[in-house]
Amino acid sequence: MGCVYSAPQEEAAVARAPPVRDSSFIEKMKKTGRNIVVFYGSQTGTAEEFANRLSKDAHRYGLRGMAADPEEYDLSDLSRLSEIDKSLAVFCMATYGEGDPTDNAQDFYDWLQEADADLSGLRFAVFGLGNKTYEHFNAMGKYVDKRLEELGAQRIFELGLGDDDGNLEEDFITWREQFWPAVCEHFGVEATGEESSIRQYELVVHTDVNMNKVYTGEMGRLKSYENQKPPFDAKNPFLAQVMENRKLNEGGERHLMHLELDISNSKIRYESGDHVAVYPANDSSLVSQIGEILGTDLDTIMSLNNLDEESNKKHPFPCPTSYRTALTYYLDITNPPRTNVLYELAQYATDAGEQERLRKMASSAAEGKALYLSWVVEARRNILAILQDMPSLRPPIDHLCELLPRLQARYYSIASSSKVHPNAIHICAVTVEYETKTGRLNKGVATNWLKSKVPGENRSSSLVPMYVRKSQFRLPFKPSTPVIMIGPGTGIAPFIGFIQERAWLKQQGKEVGDTVLYYGCRREREDYLYREELARFHQEGVLTQLNVAFSRDQAEKVYVQHLLKKNKENIWKLVNEGNAHIYVCGDARNMARDVQNTFYEIVAEFGNMSQPQAVDYVKKLMTKGRYSLDVWS
Repeated sequence: MGCVYSAPQEEAAVARAPPVRDSSFIEKMKKTGRNIVVFYGSQTGTAEEFANRLSKDAHRYGLRGMAADPEEYDLSDLSRLSEIDKSLAVFCMATYGEGDPTDNAQDFYDWLQEADADLSGLRFAVFGLGNKTYEHFNAMGKYVDKRLEELGAQRIFELGLGDDDGNLEEDFITWREQFWPAVCEHFGVEATGEESSIRQYELVVHTDVNMNKVYTGEMGRLKSYENQKPPFDAKNPFLAQVMENRKLNEGGERHLMHLELDISNSKIRYESGDHVAVYPANDSSLVSQIGEILGTDLDTIMSLNNLDEESNKKHPFPCPTSYRTALTYYLDITNPPRTNVLYELAQYATDAGEQERLRKMASSAAEGKALYLSWVVEARRNILAILQDMPSLRPPIDHLCELLPRLQARYYSIASSSKVHPNAIHICAVTVEYETKTGRLNKGVATNWLKSKVPGENRSSSLVPMYVRKSQFRLPFKPSTPVIMIGPGTGIAPFIGFIQERAWLKQQGKEVGDTVLYYGCRREREDYLYREELARFHQEGVLTQLNVAFSRDQAEKVYVQHLLKKNKENIWKLVNEGNAHIYVCGDARNMARDVQNTFYEIVAEFGNMSQPQAVDYVKKLMTKGRYSLDVWS
């Protein structure tokens, strides 16, 4: 998809007004008899989900846990946690982007860096969520673990490192099954018996409700889509009208598209290189099929109310609402469910074999993990597929809604410059569609939803809830600094914005340095994106060099890194003498790594350096902000 981060990113992230700090988490724990607090740094909801699971686990050992958003509390109170008997702080910390903290953990991270607190009475454990295809794998988890120890805290179990490029769920389960025995040993407690399935929310069905009080898809304030008020952010997205939606590629089986969102009168400002977040909706036919299979009237108006009255989270999603709205706008129904969902659902399977299979997949036994990996993860079975393939499994829809994770915003690199398009944000994306091992056709939620958006006056079918997330991916401060941009496929997106901006600067009479692009696609006549625009920029001299690799137009594959090697002398001259800035956008797993290795080779050869020296040289460019990445996996 367009440049999208896939590092774990949670539900309530992103710049917004400073939250009202709650009373101290210590006071809250004392008041409610908790002794374990699980903080989460979460961008996409996964770390929050893991934190909830750990806090629920605690009751099995005669302990009481609570999950907490660090943004809502003053973390300097950690030094007082020892006032509570058998107390422990656990941190589920996701790393976002290039080794950064998630938005909700930024204040905590800043405090840790500056703090000279004495945390000698604090007992802690950390589980990190990361992705090995990224340069700074699990940087946030590693930092929190190291820094707490430096401040005198006592680690009671080793740092867990989850890898979303592998099987994050399995990494978490493996860590968790060794973590709890360590807690038991430390505090001298024992498991109280079987895991019990405890509902976190209770269902209230509303029969005579005022429909003006019912949520219809809003993310925060009721009726916020009807009367829009800035500032716009994750909790208050702007409804942008789609002004243009055109197919970019001329052939091939994929659908690559260019969308233009109208942000007039929104007061939204953006810079080239920023990301636009969009809130998609699930396919209505998938939603209807879930309702059908569970024999439910999806238009029932209901609320799920937290049974823990002290919790800051009153509902799992905005309530009251209908099941249809929840399954369409609030819940993730297309990703394979995590093992805790299978465990909780197992009780509803009336067939003993199916019940046993679900329990096995949710267990920590090797055989169970292997079955979960093959039957759920690799087969890409979503909740509907699981219900279809297990005819005896018919859970109450309210419990299913409680268990499913929140549907997340999707991020795309903005493919325009605000200097040229102050009232529009452009997106470049490819629709995701693939056949699973079970023969089902799975479709990417956001890209297929965007594809269906029709420009025009029929308001609802052309509106996109969105907000802007600031990025570190920025053009050099001085326009005269040369830039080398490397972005195959939809990785071209931010560079369209960069090139537009450099053209505008040139028109303003500024001296603009070399603007060099390395772009790649499969076939010249099929998926060469923005061909006319790039040709025009090249002709006008805005694009100093336009290097394009067509991977499948000849017998042997040609990629952007091959073109970099071909022009290695020119590259070295731009970097070494011209102080050029390098930008890489696109696939993290292969392309970004191959490009980085190519830079190591070029630097070693022309800088007369050894391999370790060349690596160090490139890493220094990164530290100085001269080698920037906007990658996803």
